[in-house]
Amino acid sequence: MKLRYNYRIYPTAQQQERLAQTFGCSRVVWNDALAMIKGLEEGVKWPSNADLQKLVITQAKQSEQRSWLSGVSNIPLQQSVRDLGSALSEFFKSLKGERQGARVGFPRFKKRHDTQSARFTRGGFSLHGEKLYLAKIGDLKVMWSRPLPSEPSSVTVLRNKVGQYHVSFVVEVDIPYLPAEYEAVGVDLGINTFATTSAGEFIESPNYNRLDRKIRRFQRQLARQVKGSKRWQRTKHRIAKLHLKIANLRNDFLHKLSTRLVKENQLISLEDLNVKGMVKNRSLSRAISLQGWGIFRTMCTAKCAMYGREFQVISRWEPTSQVCSSCGYRWGKLDLAVREVVCLNCGTKHDRDENAALNILRSGVEQSQDPKNGHGVSVRPSQKAVCDEVSTHLVVEQLSLFAS
Repeated sequence: MKLRYNYRIYPTAQQQERLAQTFGCSRVVWNDALAMIKGLEEGVKWPSNADLQKLVITQAKQSEQRSWLSGVSNIPLQQSVRDLGSALSEFFKSLKGERQGARVGFPRFKKRHDTQSARFTRGGFSLHGEKLYLAKIGDLKVMWSRPLPSEPSSVTVLRNKVGQYHVSFVVEVDIPYLPAEYEAVGVDLGINTFATTSAGEFIESPNYNRLDRKIRRFQRQLARQVKGSKRWQRTKHRIAKLHLKIANLRNDFLHKLSTRLVKENQLISLEDLNVKGMVKNRSLSRAISLQGWGIFRTMCTAKCAMYGREFQVISRWEPTSQVCSSCGYRWGKLDLAVREVVCLNCGTKHDRDENAALNILRSGVEQSQDPKNGHGVSVRPSQKAVCDEVSTHLVVEQLSLFAS
């Protein structure tokens, strides 16, 4: 299995200048090739990758406007055109329904203020002890946080908006099989409590409120400053650093949580949340975006495939919060303020999130065992009694009587 290993690098001032030239040339080659494709008339056959490379690299170097392309290595320029071809291929696969996951849009032009990258393949880089050599850039100092498991096939150099440099190696890794007893877990995702498992575990996410308040303050300050001024640039850099800090905290938490769940369980069941629709709620959009539910689902999917685990996603229309996990009685919709429910049929007292996690687990196990429902179609739990008309007030009154 191919994996990416990321490391921080510290280029010198001269190397930073050479990397900036490489990033700029790769970006220009991408934009020129994309503009050439968009400028073709309807019905005209698109050029192949080899033809595009001749037009935007070989012939462009001979012109006065693009003669400075000769100042950098030719390998990242060729890879930029190949990456554009891969992006176009994924776009058409997504249109035809041949690609799994979210729909992929048409490639866009790259901007100089976004994250910059350049990819080197064999012949464009080599490892000399603790140093990484890149063609026409030199030896780079790498912070080796962990050893590479095998020889890398390619390396991508990246510069984020904060100004930090990283390298990403693609290596072949043999994933060891992790024997474990059959365990299954259902996970209900939330805001106050990030994840509630069917085993009764309540997992809190890191508190991003202090950093988020700083971001809001700096964003108000940025809106009052003159765009393009030095103070505007300094404030924008501070905002980018705070966003990066939140992303690092969130990724560290999600990686550790997803790895632990995958290693401890043979089956993981999640609910298919409509995150794009939920973030349209102005009151909850910022809190939902900070949690990273989509990132967590992507991590669980990849790590389950890596370690040979089973991953099930039940339908978003499954009434996981409306059904008793003990007897299957359905009490109907509840307000978000109601956190505990007493079943009117069996009298069991439930925590709202834990009850939903148990229902997610049951639907995931049923979906896993039924071959007709192996592609995301959920199986509704059996319901001994159905009562959609039960109001929230009745459930709250029943809970207060039961607790007394």
